[in-house]
Amino acid sequence: MTPSARDAAPGGGPSRPLEVVEYTDPLCPWAWGSEPVFRRLRSALAGHVRWRRVYGILFDEGEDPAPDPAAETAWYAQLVTGIGAHTLAPRAEVLRRVAASSWPASLAAKAAELQGAEVADRVLRRLRESVFVLGEPADTPLLVLRSVRGVPGLDADRLTRDAASPGVRDQVLADRAEARHPVPEVLTVSAESPHPGAARETPDGDLRYALPTLLFRTPAAHRAVPGWRPFETYAAVVDALAPGLLPAAPPLDPAGALERYRSLTEPERLMLGDGAWPPPGALRVDTAQGPLWLHPDEARQHPAATPYTPTPR
Repeated sequence: MTPSARDAAPGGGPSRPLEVVEYTDPLCPWAWGSEPVFRRLRSALAGHVRWRRVYGILFDEGEDPAPDPAAETAWYAQLVTGIGAHTLAPRAEVLRRVAASSWPASLAAKAAELQGAEVADRVLRRLRESVFVLGEPADTPLLVLRSVRGVPGLDADRLTRDAASPGVRDQVLADRAEARHPVPEVLTVSAESPHPGAARETPDGDLRYALPTLLFRTPAAHRAVPGWRPFETYAAVVDALAPGLLPAAPPLDPAGALERYRSLTEPERLMLGDGAWPPPGALRVDTAQGPLWLHPDEARQHPAATPYTPTPR
């Protein structure tokens, strides 16, 4: 198994003392901004925990369309800009519209898990980049395919079939339902964070985990860490529930970091790698807030490395 496959490792047997449940959405700006910390945490815990992603559906089906899409897009672009001021994550030069639905991306992310952890990680990454690098959210099956073009090891035809299958839809429906039953501790949250992560009320009146939220569970206890938090907060929870489980992992050299992850934001490369940057062959893709760095093999297929052409929805 390659290092990146170990990083994603959502599996795990009953001997593993800790489960980590990640409540997320492929199109969520706070989840995008949390990726440097989550990548470091997944890497450190690889092989020691069962890590499971639950897609909470940020943009749901059946919601009324905005009466003024241009005004909604301008408002949401300002929201993403404000979030980026805290996370320092890249954001697109132009956000072309607000996502109509999280369902196509969530179905694709769930379907990709059937092709292995490494493929699933890379598909989810591309789906996030569709919004925050390309500025065009992958909110239709066609845009999903555009976003994941060239992902190594991905069978795109199978992804399309699986994402449209009743079984995968049932899994995402189960994810949506699970995300709407938050543990009591997150109903009210007091924390020094721009995104403390108290449970949110949905348009249909349900309560949903704020995205992202990590729920750490052992057979005897659980702890929820909602919202946007530093690595040390998550590390303290792991140490409290499973002492000694989280090893001190040395940073990767720059070339090794880019080889493992294939695309790195500035916050990620500073958190995950150590040494002179950039490594040979890395492609810099500029955004409205810092660059995205692509491995040369990734750059050959990545939509961000080619001129933008509108894709029919």
